[in-house]
Amino acid sequence: MLTLIKPTPSLKEDFLSMILDYRSKSEFFVYHDLAMMDFGLYLKDVEQAELGQNLKPGYVSQNTFWLVLDEKTIVGESRLRHSLTAMLEIEGGHIGYAIRPSQRLNGYGTQILKFTLVEAVRLGLQKVLVTCDADNLGSQKIILTNGGIFDGENISPNSRKWVRRYWVPVP
Repeated sequence: MLTLIKPTPSLKEDFLSMILDYRSKSEFFVYHDLAMMDFGLYLKDVEQAELGQNLKPGYVSQNTFWLVLDEKTIVGESRLRHSLTAMLEIEGGHIGYAIRPSQRLNGYGTQILKFTLVEAVRLGLQKVLVTCDADNLGSQKIILTNGGIFDGENISPNSRKWVRRYWVPVP
């Protein structure tokens, strides 16, 4: 059974294992560094981000979720941003998600976006912006399966790669 939950200390070891899974594929996320150094501080940072407290410049309030299989294995994570900045309109959008490499191609990407869209309803959002690299065909399929409507491409100021934008209505 798949559930979308907020980060919890009870799954610390599996979360750290997931980070190592990403890193084995040379995938690095800045927020993972904090979790590896001090998991308690990571959880506090997640809570404060949800409340809009102590945000770094250019950051917005966001909820963090884990997609959990059978209450014990984290197969992915998502972030639901409450609003957009000019930068998030180019790359990042309202929802960012990632599936741990060892769990990809099992339909979890489609599910995590679907579940996170339900959370967007709770924030009062009518539609959300979701972006992905133009060469990420898997993410494009996930977004389209969840009702995404293509809205153009931009070049990322960070990676210099083409990024596709989709607006997705919330259920």
